[in-house]
Amino acid sequence: MHGGGLTLALVFLLAAVVAVPLFKRLRLGAILGYLAAGALLGPHGLRLVPQPEPVLAASEIGVVMLLFVIGLELSLARLKLLRRPVFGAGGTQVLLSGLALGALALAAGLGWKPALVVGLGLALSSTAVGLQLLAERKALASEHGRLGFAILLFQDLAAIPLLAAIPLLGRAAVADAHVGSAVLQALAAIAALVLGGRYLLRHLFRAVARTGIPEVFTGAALLVVLGSAWLLQLAGLSAGLGAFLAGVLLAESEYRHELEAQIRPFEGLLLGLFFMAVGMSIDLQRIAAEPGIVATGVLILLAVKSALLYLVGRRPGQLAPREALLLAATLAMGGEFAFVVFSEAARVGLLAAAQRDRLVAIVGVSMALAPLLLVVLARLLRDPAPAAAARPFDAIPDSRPQVLIAGFGRFGQVVARLLWAQKIPFIAIDPDVAQVDFFRRFGNPVYYGDPTHPELLRAAGAAHVRAFVVAIDRPEQALALVRLLRTQYPDAAVLARARDRRHAWQLLDLGAQPFRELFASSLELGRALLQTLGMDPELAAQRVQRFRAFDERLLEAQRQLQDDEDALLQSAQDARRELAELFEADAGEGSLGRLVDPRD
Repeated sequence: MHGGGLTLALVFLLAAVVAVPLFKRLRLGAILGYLAAGALLGPHGLRLVPQPEPVLAASEIGVVMLLFVIGLELSLARLKLLRRPVFGAGGTQVLLSGLALGALALAAGLGWKPALVVGLGLALSSTAVGLQLLAERKALASEHGRLGFAILLFQDLAAIPLLAAIPLLGRAAVADAHVGSAVLQALAAIAALVLGGRYLLRHLFRAVARTGIPEVFTGAALLVVLGSAWLLQLAGLSAGLGAFLAGVLLAESEYRHELEAQIRPFEGLLLGLFFMAVGMSIDLQRIAAEPGIVATGVLILLAVKSALLYLVGRRPGQLAPREALLLAATLAMGGEFAFVVFSEAARVGLLAAAQRDRLVAIVGVSMALAPLLLVVLARLLRDPAPAAAARPFDAIPDSRPQVLIAGFGRFGQVVARLLWAQKIPFIAIDPDVAQVDFFRRFGNPVYYGDPTHPELLRAAGAAHVRAFVVAIDRPEQALALVRLLRTQYPDAAVLARARDRRHAWQLLDLGAQPFRELFASSLELGRALLQTLGMDPELAAQRVQRFRAFDERLLEAQRQLQDDEDALLQSAQDARRELAELFEADAGEGSLGRLVDPRD
């Protein structure tokens, strides 16, 4: 294609604007739209972009930024707790898939060395496609989403030694000393990033924040993301791993939400460009020349990895059958790293050029089919789809409310009555038309709409709101709204209804203040029960208050263990014993009785 970068950018934007809404309207997902647009523009389609390699290299920044944002949602403590699903489920998946696919390649006539590389290369899934599929379906916090992320994280780690081993398998002129030097260099780069990040990044952002200039903060955020990626790439590791570690190091900082808000716009645009570049890399001519070979390879790849991922999800992952099927559909495709693996294998003589082209075509087609297969599976599993709106969203006047209540069920109504009595201006948004119409008859400022839509929040005057009350029934929708509020309105307080302890932990991780439904009323009933059983009312109230304080401390302590079921079970057993000893001490009994004054 002739013309400069501006022309190329216009072509990409036009393709995205046309293809993505069309595919989303057909309920096929944005990823498939990007891939189709890329295939159409690329060297095997209209040839508007004859060389996709430079575009693919530049657009990988989108994957880097995606991994940085995911790292921001973790912390070092939570990452440590992920070690079991990462190395257990992730290691099992890569090992079983690599052996099974490698055995099939060996049976197809390859030698054991190229068969091993092919098996392990095909065992890797696309991090970008997998995470984007989970994000589109709002499933990152689901059981299969968390396990899928752990498996993808292990695959990113496993890709590093695989790439280092290919020259040795190909008998390239690489000495053992050089391999050891490369390993030491990689470990030194990780150590430098972790140590430097822990002691320097907060000071950097504190100094930048004092300037009060938003574009400087944006520049600093981009500098940290790209600098971390560059450092690890320089050491021969994955650029995405560097960005991910930088995100983890900043996950507990006070700048976490501002960083996420600054990076997300760049991430979305560049990630779309990455998917288009992958679409351009799909060799349509090879597929047209050898449709049977490519189709058979795709079917074998998807069938083998789906079956093994289902088994991994059920056994080490402890997923329900439905969740395990969704995990298999999300990660069954090949990954973009396979392009690098097979190209390197061809360079050192392990694979012929034609074999490499066939494998690249198989991986590319599997990545293109992944969104479609997930849509079909979700429909077969009767995945709940949002109901069609009975009427357009209400127009909401910007009355400068101090409080915005999302969800006007029993929980939200009590909060609203309290605010009304104090003459504090508020509005409420609820997605139930009948609910809205009924309560509006009583003069309540409640409006129909989906509170998770950013445009609706802006129209309601969310920029001036001092506190948001999230009282939505469904936990996944509540988490999505809290995540949105933390990104768009980081200075406002977010108070959220929590269905259970796990939901409360997730809300705490997002920076919201959770209020467990039924917890306070259950304690009130317990206080009345103790009085009914003959306990002095003042002592009963004191015991209930002490139990509440103990349980709130326990909630925070167990939040660090939420991904480790064995540790969580042990913590619950220890807490019951500690609570019993605490009340024995209050009564002057037990081993602690002599140390504690019962009147305290």
